[in-house]
Amino acid sequence: MLRPSLEVADIFRGNGPAWRRAKAGHVSLSQLKVMSAIENCRTAALGGHVARCEDCAHSQISYNSCRNRHCPKCQGAAAKDWLAAREADLLPVPYYHVVFTLPAAVADIAYQNKAVIYDLLFKASAETLITIAADPKHLGARVGITSVLHTWGSAMTHHPHVHMIVPGGGISLDGKRWVACRPSFFLPVRVLSRLFRRLFLERLLAAHQAGRLKFFGDHTALADPQAFAAHLARLRRTEWVVYAKRPFGGPQAVLAYLSRYTHRVAIANSRLIACDRSSVTFRWKDYRAEGRDRQKVMTLSTFEFIRRFLIHVLPQGFHRIRHYGLLASGTRADNVARARELLAVSKPEGQPTATAVDASKPKCPCCGGRMIIIEVFERGATPRHRPTGPTIVSRLDTS
Repeated sequence: MLRPSLEVADIFRGNGPAWRRAKAGHVSLSQLKVMSAIENCRTAALGGHVARCEDCAHSQISYNSCRNRHCPKCQGAAAKDWLAAREADLLPVPYYHVVFTLPAAVADIAYQNKAVIYDLLFKASAETLITIAADPKHLGARVGITSVLHTWGSAMTHHPHVHMIVPGGGISLDGKRWVACRPSFFLPVRVLSRLFRRLFLERLLAAHQAGRLKFFGDHTALADPQAFAAHLARLRRTEWVVYAKRPFGGPQAVLAYLSRYTHRVAIANSRLIACDRSSVTFRWKDYRAEGRDRQKVMTLSTFEFIRRFLIHVLPQGFHRIRHYGLLASGTRADNVARARELLAVSKPEGQPTATAVDASKPKCPCCGGRMIIIEVFERGATPRHRPTGPTIVSRLDTS
């Protein structure tokens, strides 16, 4: 597998060991771990193995991947594995894409309180959708939700929002029938926006009263209850953005979309154009522009690029993909089976549209024969066997 011409890892490596920047106070410990993992990904630092073809004796070195969830290089295979597992949950109905976005004034607080605010964003948005969908004035049904947290805009700035993929309908409240939404219309976004704003601000105030929020720099004054209440009062008078897109073309289109959104972090390697020790150039989309003017190129100082990337490192153990309603983990299998029964369809059979990749059993690039592992080397070690072909990367973790 050939490496692309430029990767985020190259930008990190080109600016000295990560520990030097950490020692200078530029990154936190969790950010340091992410940087170090990405820097070492697919290098001898993580070890690997040597494989040889049984037929033509072609041999090659495969270095282990870091498997860090923030690594742009590792997420492609992780997304395929996840999609293969999720394919069984798809229903033969239109799917809608709903986005809940935090206003800038809340995003600033979220930057200093990631675990608390991002969790509130997940819970308030899911409760909003489930509540409005269950209202007989709208859909009158229990719906299923897959939520994916994004914390970035195309220019890698801090822009927390949740993408939701929702089937266009749900199981009636009495559980006896499938209730489909109107063609090309799911739920009224204005109603969703108002309830989302109220629920989120109620939970945000409760978090402040419980002492769960921390404030630094320009926001230190918000630690005072009266100042925080005044801050929330302004937010109650502004419109919060909730967006619902037209339905997807079908289950395959849903999977294709999810594969681009579930496991991305900050920026894909494919968007990088050039870099040196002083700057990084990449492609981005300006959503305020239309047509060809939307595609633009941006150049940042290397330090600013790294800073923007590290903004989006999530707290340890924080889940960025969550399921609610009919798709909640504990009852998902039963709910999906019931939905299929009400829709009078059976579980899909045949070849899946997304298949997991078993990179531990590659074929020989020369003759297509079976590659067998002849040597495993530890982290930081040098393999004894010399390759006859190019070094490749591997998802096999031999440590």
